[in-house]
Amino acid sequence: MSDTILLEIKDGIALITLNRPDKLNALNYELIDRLMAAVDQIEVETSARVVVLTGAGERAFSAGADIHEFSGSVREGATIAVRDFVRRGQAMTARLEAFKKPVIAAVNGLAFGGGCEITEAVHLAIASERASFAKPEINLGMPPTFGGTQRLPRLAGRKRALEMLLTGAPFSPARALEIGLVNRVVPHEELLPAARELAGRIMRHSPLAVGSILTAVTRGLNMAIGEGLQAESEQFAAMVPTGDLTEGLAAWRERRSPNYTGR
Repeated sequence: MSDTILLEIKDGIALITLNRPDKLNALNYELIDRLMAAVDQIEVETSARVVVLTGAGERAFSAGADIHEFSGSVREGATIAVRDFVRRGQAMTARLEAFKKPVIAAVNGLAFGGGCEITEAVHLAIASERASFAKPEINLGMPPTFGGTQRLPRLAGRKRALEMLLTGAPFSPARALEIGLVNRVVPHEELLPAARELAGRIMRHSPLAVGSILTAVTRGLNMAIGEGLQAESEQFAAMVPTGDLTEGLAAWRERRSPNYTGR
C-alpha cells in the first residue's frame, strides 16, 4: 500500500489506517484510490474477517475531502468535478457500505465532511471521547457529495439531519451516539481495543452468516418492506446448503460451541 494508507492483517482483523496526519487525514484522490485498493485486497484475503478503519495521529479520523485538490477539479467545470471528485467519493462510501465483511470505524478525532460520510457508510462505529463530527460542506457553498445528504437522514431522521447539514455546526460524540451515527463512545486509549473486542465477538460466528446479514440489511434499507423480506428470504436460502448452517444446528442440538469453516 502507498504510505497514504497503512494495512495490517492480524488475528482475523484487517486494520486500515488513513495516513495523512499532517493534513488531518484529508481524503485526497490518491488516498481514496488506495483505500479502495486495500478493500479489494481484503475482500479476497481469507484470513481477514473484519475490517477496522481508523486515522493516523492524535487529531483526526479524517477532516474530510482535500479542498486544495478538489478545488482544481471544480475550476475545470461540473463534468470534471463530478467525475473526479463526486463519483470517486460516492464509489468509496458505497463500497464500504456494501462490503460483505463487517467494517468498523474507530473514530479517533475529527470526522468532518467526508470523514463523517465514511462513518455514516460503514456498518459499525466506535468513537473516542475526543472525537468530533460535523457536516461543514455548507460553509464552502456546497452540499455533501459522498452520500451525506442520503445516509445521514436515514440514520438520524430528516429534521435532525437537516439541522446538521444546514448549519455545518460540529457535534459531540454523545450527540453522534444519540442519533445512531456511532454504536459506542469510549475513552480515547480504549478505542482500538474496543474495536478489536467488537470484531472478536463478530468473528465467533459463521462468516457466511455475517455476510448474509450485511447483504440483507444493506439491500433492504433501500427497498420497500416486501422487497426487503424477499431479500432476507434469499439470503436464508443461500445458507441452507452450507456446512456452516449444518454445523450451527448440530452444535445447538449437541450443546457445544460450533466450529465454522466458512463453507
